[in-house]
Amino acid sequence: MKHAVIIVAGGTGSRMQSEGPKQFALLHEKPVIVYAIEKFLQFDSSLEIIVALRPEYAMEFETISRKFKIPELTVVNGGETRFHSVKNALEKVSPGVQMVAVHDAARPLVSLQTIQAAFNAAEKSGAAVPVIDVNESLRQIDSLGSNAVNRKDYRIVQTPQCFKKEILTEAYQQNYIPEFTDDATVVESAGNKIQLTPGNPENIKITYPQDLLLAAALLDEKLK
Repeated sequence: MKHAVIIVAGGTGSRMQSEGPKQFALLHEKPVIVYAIEKFLQFDSSLEIIVALRPEYAMEFETISRKFKIPELTVVNGGETRFHSVKNALEKVSPGVQMVAVHDAARPLVSLQTIQAAFNAAEKSGAAVPVIDVNESLRQIDSLGSNAVNRKDYRIVQTPQCFKKEILTEAYQQNYIPEFTDDATVVESAGNKIQLTPGNPENIKITYPQDLLLAAALLDEKLK
């Protein structure tokens, strides 16, 4: 099957307390987004790549692409929300593509196994999302206070989230609502079941400055 990946890079990185977006933050002298792109090319060198990016960062990304010899790819304007960024990118997916993954640019340490498992499951079920176990205690907050919940009933969701193209495209014909926090919620709202697949614990999302330090430490350990 012909695969495509949408790399969502529309954030501004406000929580990173830095001048630039988090996807351009350096991890061992290489921008975070480059790790993500390279991993998908390692998975499938013929993969179609579409990057959803805020227009004001387009020139900087072009410079990064030249410096790190990123093959030709498609760049689309990031939207007001993640939902709108993915919707814009879906319009550029080639007609021959059958499977589409959506991945956060700020997840540089996704593994080949995680990508492969999600694609394999989506080819059979139509929609697959990588998850990992919750290792910490959880409490649910309500108007009366809080109460403990069983962490075994919950999973942490990662990307890439993989789908048959027609399922994802149809789901994104819905009107946006704030509850659409990722692609799985959009696809599920359209009446589709989501299959869970194994993620990898190192596949963290760079959101805060300390996340970059953790990613660097994880990368160091991996390179030993």
